Amino acid sequence: MGAVAYLIIQNIYIIKMPIFGNYFNYTIMSNTARGPISNFIEKNYLHFNAAALMDAAKGYETHLLEGGKMMVTLAGAMSTAELGISLAEMIRQDKIDIISCTGANLEEDIMNLVAHSHYKRVPNYRDLSPQDEWDLLENHYNRVTDTCIPEEEAFRRLQKHIHKIWKDADDNGERYFPHEFMYKILLSGELEQYYEIDPKNSWMLAAAEKNLPIVVPGWEDSTMGNIFASYVIKGQINATTMKSGIEYMAWLADWYVKNSEGKGIGFFQIGGGIAGDFPICVVPMLYQDMEMENIPFWSYFCQISDSTTSYGSYSGAVPNEKITWGKLDINTPKFIVESDATIVAPLIFAWILKQ
Repeated sequence: MGAVAYLIIQNIYIIKMPIFGNYFNYTIMSNTARGPISNFIEKNYLHFNAAALMDAAKGYETHLLEGGKMMVTLAGAMSTAELGISLAEMIRQDKIDIISCTGANLEEDIMNLVAHSHYKRVPNYRDLSPQDEWDLLENHYNRVTDTCIPEEEAFRRLQKHIHKIWKDADDNGERYFPHEFMYKILLSGELEQYYEIDPKNSWMLAAAEKNLPIVVPGWEDSTMGNIFASYVIKGQINATTMKSGIEYMAWLADWYVKNSEGKGIGFFQIGGGIAGDFPICVVPMLYQDMEMENIPFWSYFCQISDSTTSYGSYSGAVPNEKITWGKLDINTPKFIVESDATIVAPLIFAWILKQ
């Protein structure tokens, strides 16, 4: 036996060990490279939903180490829950290759960026009466669980600047996707005068700087979507200036085909709804409707959801149901963490980031 050679790359030990005159590589993760959050999770999260969280995190990490790519989907109001604090770093460290999100998540991260100090927290939101809710409306606050978004400083401030970008595109006969318009306003620097949080905690800013692919199904039901529709109804902007959901699906189909070789693309779903259902359907569409028989299934699947399994529920459906729809393979690693995504997602991200 000869000497053992060590090569350390990004906290991974690659051991080259000569056996019978030949070198064999062994890859071992360095436990000492992990931070206190990761060490706490590994020591304490041993059973039930905690163990599911740990298994899902390790599965995500393994998928990336083996050369796979990852889609993350954001349902609900995860941006208002300030997921950007951990999500932005995931984007910067190339742990995410594409995002699918609701229009609310797209805009609310930017609103938090420019109007954070004006937000109002209501810890006793469960005790609010209809009159209390009405008073919030009269004071121009829109409530999301325990957090109230200020209309003037958030919605209208963003509207003032995004309208010009919409109108310029319309006047020039240009067409863009919803997220592309948001990237334009962020990269223009126009909003920097309003920043009220550390910009490194904005996942949309991190995504814009990397030009990360984003799919935003059902954008029309967001606040900015409603505002855009109002300009269309008033005859001020053409509806075709904003690219549609069908165009998003066509774009995603092309992206999937070009990126699904090798280990393939994983699917990390935060919550349920259209943010997850829309993109996961691209695989059966390519296989069944486009008749691309060799298209690979999603190669990793995890969903964080507290939705219960019930009649007709998509958000609460167990992963195996997706096999029958041609979305996941029999052997696709499948995880479901039945818990609050605002708690679970940052912990999984912390593990992947070795924090």
